[in-house]
Amino acid sequence: MMNTKEVRPKLAISACLMGHSVRFDGSHKRSSFCHNDLEPHMDFVPVCPEVEIGMPVPRPAIHLVDIGEKSETNIRAIGTKEKDPYNPELDVTEKLYQHGINKGKAMQDLDGYVFMQKSPSCGVFSAKRFLPNGHSEGTISGLFVQGFRKEQPLLPLEEAGRLNDAGIRDNFLIRVYAYHNWRTQVATDLSNKKLIQFHARHKYLLMAHNVESYKSLGRLLSDLQKDALQNIAAQYISEFMQAISKPANRKRNANALMHVCGYLKRHLDSQDKQSLRELIDRYRLGEIPIVVPFTMIQHHLDKHMSSDSYIQDQAYLAPYPQTLGVRNLI
Repeated sequence: MMNTKEVRPKLAISACLMGHSVRFDGSHKRSSFCHNDLEPHMDFVPVCPEVEIGMPVPRPAIHLVDIGEKSETNIRAIGTKEKDPYNPELDVTEKLYQHGINKGKAMQDLDGYVFMQKSPSCGVFSAKRFLPNGHSEGTISGLFVQGFRKEQPLLPLEEAGRLNDAGIRDNFLIRVYAYHNWRTQVATDLSNKKLIQFHARHKYLLMAHNVESYKSLGRLLSDLQKDALQNIAAQYISEFMQAISKPANRKRNANALMHVCGYLKRHLDSQDKQSLRELIDRYRLGEIPIVVPFTMIQHHLDKHMSSDSYIQDQAYLAPYPQTLGVRNLI
C-alpha cells in the first residue's frame, strides 16, 4: 500500500483560492475543498501572476481579446474601462506570458497546480475569449497558464471549479500522486531498476486508463540498452502522464479490477469469486461506487496475500490517501 507518510506532494495554487485578497476587485475566492480536503495532505505555494507582474489591488479588469483569427498567438491581455470596450494603454500580454515561462522554469519541484477558473491569467480551460467589439466568444487558456505549461507540459494542471466534479477530482489526485512518485522516487536518482519498478507499480492504473499505452510502455522498457536511460525515461513519463490524463471509465476500471482479482483465484472459493464478479459488474453498470469492489478486493488481499508486495504496492489500489474519500463518489 502507498506510504502516505512520505514527503507530501507540493502544489502551486492561485493565491485567491487560498483566501488572499488579490483579485482585481480586492476580493478572494477561498476554496473550501482546497483548504479542508487537500491542504491536510499537500503543501501549497500561493501564486498570483497579476500581482507579481506589478498590477495593484484593486486594479482594472483585463480581458483576453482576439485581435486575429481565433489563435492563441493573436490574444492580447488588455484592460477594460467604462465607456469603451478596452483600454489599449493597459496591455500586459507579454508580461503575463513571460511570467508564466519564468515561473515554470523556477518551480521545478511541483507535483501539480490548482488554478482559479475563468481568470484571464490563470484559467486553464475557461478564460473567456473576447472579440474587439467587447463580445465574448469561446474560451481559451489564460496567458500565464500558456507560458507556464510551455515549460512544464507534464505537470498536472486543474481548475478549482472543475474539482467539484468527483471524476475530475479523482483523476487530478491520481496524476498528482503519480507525478510526485516519479519526481521524488525515480527522476531524482534514475536507474533501470527504479524505472522498471515504477512501471510495475502502476500496471493496473495504466490498464484502467489506457491499455495500449500500458503495452507500448512495456515495450519501451523491454530493452533499456537501446538508448540513453535519460532519453528512455523522458519518453516514458511523457506517454505515461498523457495516458492517465483522462479519467478512466467504468468499463476500463471493471477490466482492471477483474485482472487484480486474478491474483486471488487460488485463494477464494466459488462463492467469494462470484460475489466479487457481481460487485464489479454492478459498479460497471453504475449501480454502486467503485469504492465497494475496491474495499472487498482489498479485504481479500489483506487476508490471503498480505505478504505479496507486488500486488499490495499497486498504485491502482490506493493512488492517493483514502481519507480524501473521493472514491465514495465515483
